[in-house]
Amino acid sequence: MNPKAIKTTYRILTVVFALFMLMDGGAGVAKEKTGQEVMNHLGYPIYIMVITGAFKILGAIAILQNKYKTIKEWAFAGFAINFIGAFASRAFVGDAISLLMLPLIILAIMFVVYYFWKKFETVKTI
Repeated sequence: MNPKAIKTTYRILTVVFALFMLMDGGAGVAKEKTGQEVMNHLGYPIYIMVITGAFKILGAIAILQNKYKTIKEWAFAGFAINFIGAFASRAFVGDAISLLMLPLIILAIMFVVYYFWKKFETVKTI
């Protein structure tokens, strides 16, 4: 891929991923009803939605910026832990495979965003 295509792909994927995380985080902070049903099903207290929602919002902001690379790395790590935890939680309560796959798909998308960020960093220095 040429540098321009890498930069464009990185920016588009990052903005789309961050927007989804901002929306998900906002729904958590607002304690959206469907989210409450899922938390009850998984056996978690409702207040955890506010905590994870706030961190998703902060993580999305961290991923959108390019100045503080360590914070961005930690945001990606936090999202990875979140998606793996969502998969494990669904697996432990015996949910269907279709519900188990969604966090893994989002995790894979996040890794694609991370890959293009690293490619963007190498292209940016050239």
